[in-house]
Amino acid sequence: MTVALTHRFTVDDYHRMAETGILKPGAKVELIDGEIVDMLPIGPFHSGSVYRLTRRFTQKADGRWLVASQGPLQLGESDMPEPDVMLLRPSEDDYTSRHPVAEDILLIIEVADSSLTFDQNVKLPLYAKAGIEEVWILNVPQKQLEIYRQPQFLGYESKTILQTGEAAPGLFPDATIDVRQLVG
Repeated sequence: MTVALTHRFTVDDYHRMAETGILKPGAKVELIDGEIVDMLPIGPFHSGSVYRLTRRFTQKADGRWLVASQGPLQLGESDMPEPDVMLLRPSEDDYTSRHPVAEDILLIIEVADSSLTFDQNVKLPLYAKAGIEEVWILNVPQKQLEIYRQPQFLGYESKTILQTGEAAPGLFPDATIDVRQLVG
């Protein structure tokens, strides 16, 4: 009996594939659990939500964090997701010498429309396993904001769902965002 084996890539392999042109410039892919995963096309509501979150959190930063949108996050040897929005600890060189890692993350936000199942079932456990303290999923189909805190090895201990009111990162309770404006 023949068993099919899957080849897993490391982050170094992934970077070499980009450097040598195997992965084309601008390719919409992520490295998740050693597999190269195509990212789904981004619609206007998704991209507009990312712009809105980026603008609002940049206005409220006051030097406390750096806002990054749709950039790479290195989580170990075989994971390099690209969250929609990240609040990062300030870095002297603005992360020009390395990609952010889990310890640099203050908040991750995923805008989930067609990617909802993937974000909830694949990326969220990945973030929890890496010890990311707080993740928000803007659940577009259900018009709600899901806030996950207290990471455990397989998921998050705390989940809050908001459709109205205000939300703020746990570390920065003054940085409120109107949930109704986010969910449209």
